[in-house]
Amino acid sequence: MNSQLNNANLKTVLNWSSGKDAAMAFYTLQRNNSYKVTHLLTTVNNEHNRVVMHGIRESLLDEQAKRMQLPLIKVKLPAAPDDEQYRAAMEQTFVQLKKEGIVASAFGDIFLEDLKTYREEQLARVGIKGIFPLWEKNTRELVREVQRAGIEAMIVCVNEKFLGKEFLGRKIDEMLLKDLPPNVDPCGENGEFHTFVYNAPFFTAPVPIIKGEIVYKAYTPAVNDPDKWNTGFYFLDLLLD
Repeated sequence: MNSQLNNANLKTVLNWSSGKDAAMAFYTLQRNNSYKVTHLLTTVNNEHNRVVMHGIRESLLDEQAKRMQLPLIKVKLPAAPDDEQYRAAMEQTFVQLKKEGIVASAFGDIFLEDLKTYREEQLARVGIKGIFPLWEKNTRELVREVQRAGIEAMIVCVNEKFLGKEFLGRKIDEMLLKDLPPNVDPCGENGEFHTFVYNAPFFTAPVPIIKGEIVYKAYTPAVNDPDKWNTGFYFLDLLLD
């Protein structure tokens, strides 16, 4: 990663999903003098005020950023944005960040090559470098690294094709590894599940949460890609205690 850019403390925006991979990416970058995370960036559903895909309330996202003592940039998107809407909103955001001195954008992606390429191509349009601190790490070992680092996260969303709703609220730890089905990536890298970080060594204090209701949402398959969203998700609604 140091070979990508040689200068020290390059101003970096971290794409903050509210989950464990983004947290582990931040934890890793803190130990690398090449990059200095100065901003967090999250896409938020502007119809329901929740983190896109994870379903976390915007208020909880704000509490995370407050405890990380970093400014949070929210890209507001409709509930089901098309690719053109997403591209335009993100490009506008990154153009502004570039003006503020941001030269790198960090992601918690691990092994989805097509997604990495997509991100790099979009960033190249505005002259920002994409960095991937967790790239090609073993995902089973990465769960152990999350636990050793003191990052505490729980499952808040599951894809019913892979996991039942009984996994909602489960902590990301060694015990979870023993219970996950063999077809589920230990980090949920294929979208099997999503998480929320409620405590970390870089938080000034834990985010106090209580578990709310479980909500089910079915996604209608797209005409041009009938398998993409032909599934349902269970969401655990977390509330600020």
